[in-house]
Amino acid sequence: MAAALWFRETSSGVTFKVHVQPRAARNRFQGMHDDALKIALTAPPVEGAANRLCRDFVAELLDLPRALVEVVGGHKSRRKMIHVESLSALELIGRLKIEGQEGRKVI
Repeated sequence: MAAALWFRETSSGVTFKVHVQPRAARNRFQGMHDDALKIALTAPPVEGAANRLCRDFVAELLDLPRALVEVVGGHKSRRKMIHVESLSALELIGRLKIEGQEGRKVI
């Protein structure tokens, strides 16, 4: 049985799963967690603060304008769905350097 993909390419961009760890010591991409990207964020999970920081952090991580990144699901959960416009799945993987995870970034 094949492993499930953690992203889905659409006609407008790419949608992918993120597992957020709120109230972390620093904002950091931590690699993969099951079928999602794991991101540690300093923001608490209240009043949308973690969602806003998640969007901002993903935009910075991918070197894209914030306007192209949107949290489209999981607004009240650690498991979120992120949609990035104008980005292909291949570009996503390349920018994150998933294979060796040498792309771990602290911002």
